[in-house]
Amino acid sequence: MAPTRIVTRLLHASVVVVILLAACGPSAPAPSTSTGPAPVASQAAASNGQYTGTDPQSFSLLLTTENTQVPAELQRLAAGPCAAENAALPLSVQQTPGAQIQQQIQLLASQNSLPVMFNPTQAFIVKDGALQKAGYILDIKKALTDLGVADQILPGAQAVIDQLYPGVSPTLPFQYNIEGIFYNKKIFAEHGISVPQSWDDLVAAATKLKAAGVQPFTAGGKSGWPVSRWIGAYLFRSLGGDAMAAVANKQAKLTDPGYVAAAQTIQDLGKAGLFPVGVASEDLPTAYNDLVTGKAAMEYQGTWLLANINDPAQNTVGLDQIGLLQVPVISGGKGDAGAWPTNVGSPHAINAKLYGPKVGAWLKCIVLHYADNLMTNQTAFSGFKASHPPVLAAPTPGTTPPPVPPLTVEVANDMASAKSSVLWFEALSPSAKFTSDAGANSLLLLNGSMTPLQYMTLLQNDIDNPQ
Repeated sequence: MAPTRIVTRLLHASVVVVILLAACGPSAPAPSTSTGPAPVASQAAASNGQYTGTDPQSFSLLLTTENTQVPAELQRLAAGPCAAENAALPLSVQQTPGAQIQQQIQLLASQNSLPVMFNPTQAFIVKDGALQKAGYILDIKKALTDLGVADQILPGAQAVIDQLYPGVSPTLPFQYNIEGIFYNKKIFAEHGISVPQSWDDLVAAATKLKAAGVQPFTAGGKSGWPVSRWIGAYLFRSLGGDAMAAVANKQAKLTDPGYVAAAQTIQDLGKAGLFPVGVASEDLPTAYNDLVTGKAAMEYQGTWLLANINDPAQNTVGLDQIGLLQVPVISGGKGDAGAWPTNVGSPHAINAKLYGPKVGAWLKCIVLHYADNLMTNQTAFSGFKASHPPVLAAPTPGTTPPPVPPLTVEVANDMASAKSSVLWFEALSPSAKFTSDAGANSLLLLNGSMTPLQYMTLLQNDIDNPQ
């Protein structure tokens, strides 16, 4: 059978699982585009899935239209720190809507015409994924080790990649977000509340605030996942960081008592009135606004929220008045108190069949400079190590990056020091239906219309019967 037909069958046989990340990084200027990736040159396979040979004609990218942050920063690198690499292999960007890109990737793979870098769905690049089997996916960890820059990936970010893709390292962490509970320091101080150290402390603080007429928690319930993430956060503290991996590996079920207890705990928060009365109709911008204007004391979110917190036009409580705490420990829980729920953005794979010295040079330059550029231009985080940490004081010209807000510095320190991480609730789901049902029905759970066992049974059915 012809190679292209084999690839086509593998791709069409794949189960396409799109993990919808909670949010993207800050918006960036729209990058320029090209007419498309250069044709793939014939390559010879080497050991360990790596390829060498003739370089492509350009450093070609095929990314989603919604992915504005990455191409914008790569354009800046091409004009700055990576100018030499760009001169040798010019950057060429093509973008297409996210709803269409997987179909385009399948078509290009069947024609042996995938570009150098592209946004595949996770199912294509896991160990048994179609593009892995067809030899298209570069082992990033091995490539960076060969280039002498493997230490440029933050340990926390690499830990997430290892959990998402056991046995392979197929993606670059262009984004890196941790999730926790953002809180209003001023409200806490006014009501004599210390930063909660345990789950019981957290509930006690929220109950005290409600009694004082302050809205304890806010959440963009209209999107669903801001509520279901609470369930995952509790699970990882109560049952351990591998709680959802055990479900994915058929070693446990969501209908087991410990999992149902987590759903019950979050329902109890809802029954106690600790979330807004209209949480089901509250969208994300409204929830963000509630926190940064002092209408609510706490919000479970990811560090993409820093874009709102660091904007003085939005944040009326003060840049230094919003803090971030980890989900507190649970009495008798098995979870690692130091682990943050973490994600590394959408997959960015490199075509192993186009990997040669020039692409390698580009890859090395990216991992050495991307973090600094992203922080300077967009005050956002990637999973790459920065050459210098963000600073608060006015910098000496030419020696340090511009100063950044205090919480951003704290987050950078948390990310740099994190040695372990856990995934988000829906990360290992076998189907998009699980993700959809987890979010949509979390509101029914929260308001008591669905029992914890009914909620978890529905999700377990999605796992047992993936669509």
